Amino acid sequence: MKEHFAEQLEDLRRQLILMGGEVERQIHRSIEALTDMDAEKARAVVAADEEIDRMEMTIEEAAIALLALQQPVAVDLRFLVAVLKINSDLERIGDHAVNIAEGAERLAGQRPFKPFIDIPYMAEVAMSMLKQSLDAFVNRDADLARRVIRKDDILDEKNVSIIRELLTYIAEYPALTTYCIELISISKNLERVGDLATNICEDTIFIAEARWVKHHATEISGP
Repeated sequence: MKEHFAEQLEDLRRQLILMGGEVERQIHRSIEALTDMDAEKARAVVAADEEIDRMEMTIEEAAIALLALQQPVAVDLRFLVAVLKINSDLERIGDHAVNIAEGAERLAGQRPFKPFIDIPYMAEVAMSMLKQSLDAFVNRDADLARRVIRKDDILDEKNVSIIRELLTYIAEYPALTTYCIELISISKNLERVGDLATNICEDTIFIAEARWVKHHATEISGP
């Protein structure tokens, strides 16, 4: 019975990793659609969101069933609680990929007035945070999780910088207002991806160390 439960937990972990990999690809494809000005790629991202939603429901149902039937304690209980939270965070990241893709589709027929400001760099940081947050979860690596959390400041600062620059363009060139607002929305979506990757890292620390760090920023400060 105990071995079967361990196998079920491992299967759940594998499902979550597969979902994380799909979400990573969706963010990458949405940014690719933007930089390539490819409406067809953008539509493909939107269409693929249905599969992410299906994966979320499957994982949630399995985790709830294990909580109800096995009544786990200690690290197994923490793992299942974290799985439910991470599952939700990954689904929301998929939604942000859709938001970015929809913006990319609207911009696809327009020539950029500037090579997308720093959005590709911001996307690189966000995707790196997401990948490393999943690596930290897989390996229950609290130290890596803390390093990823500290990267979130980079995204926050870059988001503010991009918005400030685009608002300046709007003030000087009102005809660019719609275009700039789309880019501001994409920047905000990438900033939210960083926030959700941070959530995954906080849940990883909870699994590994049995404590929450969400409201204790000093516990994750350092080099």
